[in-house]
Amino acid sequence: MEFVNNWKLVILLCLALGLAPFFPEPHIWGKIRWIAGGANGMAFMDWFDVVLHGFPFILLLRLIVLKVIGLLKN
Repeated sequence: MEFVNNWKLVILLCLALGLAPFFPEPHIWGKIRWIAGGANGMAFMDWFDVVLHGFPFILLLRLIVLKVIGLLKN
């Protein structure tokens, strides 16, 4: 469980997996826009893609919350 509390690793995952591919726009940004537009035509693979590319940001949010409420030591 120590690796999910590693700030450097989580930020690296956000930059590498969370935003890849970078051009023409970050993949997760395109998926979020698609969902915000009603998610018309999204298949299972698209939803899996959202989870895969969004998971590093969930880990980062978790670290921030734990740090703010004081449960994270480092």
